[in-house]
Amino acid sequence: MPEAKVQQEKAAPQKSILDRVPRPPVFATPAEERRHRKERLAASFRLFSKCGFDEGVAGHITARDPERLDHFWVNPFGMHFSQIRVSDLVLVNDAGQVVEGNREVNLAAFAIHSRIHKARPDVIAAAHAHSLNGKAWSSLGRLLDPITQDACAFYDDHAVFEDYSGVVEETSEGDRIAMALGGKKAAILRNHGLLTVGRTVDEATWWFITMDRSCQAQLLAEAAGQAHKIAHETAKLTYSQVGSPLAGWFQFQPLWDRITREQPDLFD
Repeated sequence: MPEAKVQQEKAAPQKSILDRVPRPPVFATPAEERRHRKERLAASFRLFSKCGFDEGVAGHITARDPERLDHFWVNPFGMHFSQIRVSDLVLVNDAGQVVEGNREVNLAAFAIHSRIHKARPDVIAAAHAHSLNGKAWSSLGRLLDPITQDACAFYDDHAVFEDYSGVVEETSEGDRIAMALGGKKAAILRNHGLLTVGRTVDEATWWFITMDRSCQAQLLAEAAGQAHKIAHETAKLTYSQVGSPLAGWFQFQPLWDRITREQPDLFD
């Protein structure tokens, strides 16, 4: 009997690592979910600052409101990412008006994010900044190649927006960016920077951080020589392991633990 039991256990199919990780929380009320999204949003700005994605006044992360689905929460225009607290976030409606909060919203943030949220009902959060590696890579107008395990998270799941025309001020350009993004998780905005989206704030933020690092890795590899690309089938398999919404959400959790312990004032 014991031997038969061992054989049965050995024959059982192995679980994926993602079968063993926790899942995003479920909320009893919209108010609880709103607070959760806003806390994740404030933490994401603090993490962007630690990563160096805080040059000047450029950059924004948004989170859709759980009740007013055509409204989103965003950072106040001109406030340094390292100082943003939950109470500083502003709520913007589909006309670009600040509904809650005491600061203005970045016009480019509204022009881009309002159209992303409108075009993609599945998207809860979107992130954009002018990170050094992201804007350097964007100047090449190319997709990332599958040259590392991390880059495979974007394999066949990101796009290039080629129509740079200056600072985004019109929602019509936001519509074109949304069209280029399509159903994918990320876009490289040529001569501009990176844009990522997710079903949670956690996911969108993680995709941006790891995409910026993937840009850096490819820039370094190509400066040194000819990078070896991962074969198509292996890249697709790796994508299924590291590129899912759950994988993106889960990989944010250690960063959340770190930033909330270091900077608990973000909850204010």
